Amino acid sequence: MIITKITSSLTKAMRDSKIDDYTPLERISALKGERVSFQLLHTYIPEAGADVSAYPTLTLTGPLSKYATVREVKCVPIENSLLTNVSPEEDYISLEGGLFPDLLTPLPLGDRVCTTLGAIGSIWVEIAPPDAVYIEDSTLTLRLGWVGEFSESSVAVHFVNATLPDSGIYMTQWFHTDCLASYYGVKVFSERHWEIIESFARTAVRCGINMLLTPTLTPPLDTEVGGERLTTQLVKVTLSEGKYSFDFALLDRWIDMCDRVGIKYLEIAHLFTQWGAKHAPKVIATVGGEEKRIFGWETSATSPEYVAFLRAFISALLSHLKARGDDGRCFFHISDEPHGDQIEYYRKAKEAVSDLLRGYPIIDALSDYEFYKAGVVEKPVPCNDHIAPFIEGGVENIWTYYCCGQTKRVSNRLTAMPSRRNRSIGMQMYKYNIRGFLHWGYNFYNSKHSLAPINPYLVQDGIGWVPPGDAFSVYPAPDGTAYESIRIAVFYEALQDLAALKLCESLCGREATVATVDEVMGVDVTFDTCAKSDDVILTLRRRINEMIEEKIK
Repeated sequence: MIITKITSSLTKAMRDSKIDDYTPLERISALKGERVSFQLLHTYIPEAGADVSAYPTLTLTGPLSKYATVREVKCVPIENSLLTNVSPEEDYISLEGGLFPDLLTPLPLGDRVCTTLGAIGSIWVEIAPPDAVYIEDSTLTLRLGWVGEFSESSVAVHFVNATLPDSGIYMTQWFHTDCLASYYGVKVFSERHWEIIESFARTAVRCGINMLLTPTLTPPLDTEVGGERLTTQLVKVTLSEGKYSFDFALLDRWIDMCDRVGIKYLEIAHLFTQWGAKHAPKVIATVGGEEKRIFGWETSATSPEYVAFLRAFISALLSHLKARGDDGRCFFHISDEPHGDQIEYYRKAKEAVSDLLRGYPIIDALSDYEFYKAGVVEKPVPCNDHIAPFIEGGVENIWTYYCCGQTKRVSNRLTAMPSRRNRSIGMQMYKYNIRGFLHWGYNFYNSKHSLAPINPYLVQDGIGWVPPGDAFSVYPAPDGTAYESIRIAVFYEALQDLAALKLCESLCGREATVATVDEVMGVDVTFDTCAKSDDVILTLRRRINEMIEEKIK
């Protein structure tokens, strides 16, 4: 006997659970241009004499079927070692290790589905009508089975006749070109590497990312002191008779690629090392006809030699970008995650280049309010569990981020977290007028400090380093494309929630929209308050859609 049930996209169905444990999804509403996702859970309990060797066929019927795609939800292994510091009261699916649903892949057998006896499987269904198309209320039916033995489940979809706007925020997840070269075993910036880069960038845009970390110099991120990451320097440097010259051909190719896939903003790689801005990043130059490293860990960040190089580099870079008409889309970094006792290092590093970057946005992930209070940074990016002082201090156009440390109370997208906690970030960013969001791990397939590559299908924690699911949001497919995770798909839904809330505000006013968020949540929403049930998230979107629809009648 085949049993199926449609549930929301927020479901993370553990394979050893029961279908009865999950709430069915009967109706869903969305705006025009919005992607609608849900899941079909399935299990097979064979009866005596049944053929258990065959694969049941999946068919979709109804007017929406032509806009629907399906993917298989596959489980990935994680260990529990990095969850032991989390109390049982925290909202996790499980604090134990095991197999967790996360990976979204094409159905390997076309319209045939592999069912495991007595265990739950899941199909991820996405409906994506063209932006300009308005569709009347419709029902999508999914049938799984054979002739004479099948199970049908249906969901009613209502599209509000109002177009979902852009979310209006800057969105970046750090794009690690070296990890793509390492995983696929290709030469950096070979033709195959460029194909893979573009494919991964295209998926990033599909998932709401509109800013791409651009390795003008090899990014000095997550690298052991004294160690190196694979060189991915886009700007070629030549040093001759004490003078620098620069070749921007690869950078031009990068920007052209960004334009093709829809990347709007360029996030120029950090100009100084991580965690304090004490050193220069690795810089490769041609000297006397040979390529060599001319700066690195042995170079003080504010040494006269590096400062002279950096000023020549920035001046030439900006001149080139201005000539292209692209300088206005650039964001710059000084150093990632400096701490309070490193404020003077950061200040001196920034002062070495601040006059050249005047008028350009400088953004850095840091959570010590003193950096802002002292005027060292104008556009801080605090993590979401340290953002309160920045909000109370009236920081305008504030960004936020999260990473491995944000495991308690706040939103994150860790593999063992329920998806409602991931998606809660949308309403939080709306309420506090967040201007941008940063996450460091779009495709970081390395261990801590980049000492060794990892297999992301087997290692979720960077080899015992970060909470599972922190280091990457997409998986490398065999053909050089990116497989999405549930985590990045649900985060995209949070961005859609943010956009819907902004549309609601434009029609109903901010006070009414914020009041609805707090009312449905049952609390004055802060970054410490995530939805405690899937129904809260679904109810909020339904209410917001109803408010929008009432105003456009």
